[in-house]
Amino acid sequence: MKEFIKNNSLSLVFFLLFLIALVGQIIFGLQEHNIELLEQGGASLSLASYLSSGHFIQSTFENWESEFLQMTLFVVFTIFLQQKGSSESKDFDKKEEVDREPSSRKKDAPWPVKKGGWILTIYKYSLTIAFTLLFLVSFVLHFYGSLKDENVKLALKSLPTESAIEYLTNARFWFESFQNWQSEFLSVFAIVILSIFLRQKGSPQSKPVDAPYYETGE
Repeated sequence: MKEFIKNNSLSLVFFLLFLIALVGQIIFGLQEHNIELLEQGGASLSLASYLSSGHFIQSTFENWESEFLQMTLFVVFTIFLQQKGSSESKDFDKKEEVDREPSSRKKDAPWPVKKGGWILTIYKYSLTIAFTLLFLVSFVLHFYGSLKDENVKLALKSLPTESAIEYLTNARFWFESFQNWQSEFLSVFAIVILSIFLRQKGSPQSKPVDAPYYETGE
């Protein structure tokens, strides 16, 4: 068990933080939503009902959507775009290991590499494919939750509900998306630029403390 925790400590800590934050979101989201419902003449929801409500689905997946979009674009753009001096960029002056063709003769190469053919072709781009699919699923669920929540609000006001086609042009849905996207793009911009001039001893996301500003790559 100790060996497992040591080998997976980074992912375990972040997954634990995710669960803590998700529980916090559920607790305070339920409270906030019930206050809103009661103010508009509706009935409060139980925890189980809240977890299937548009309010919870929308608020959860609009954030996941932006995170997976950020990661998709970052993975793709760093293939061919560079930033002089950044630890997040490929080196300008030398060939990177990630650019070489995979060898099936390499010891302990993953099975798709040894298999070759179309399986290897998919595996070469599997990280981008995975993030893209996660983004698309999150986008659809965000849309579904946002539409469901909007229609609950309209029903409480005795107004006609909207269809999915109608809601595609609703400013609320796109506001929810863009307000999250801009923050993700800003965070990537910040790490790319700040890693040129600032350091964190011990972190692989930083260049060595004594590395010159113009040195590119980790």
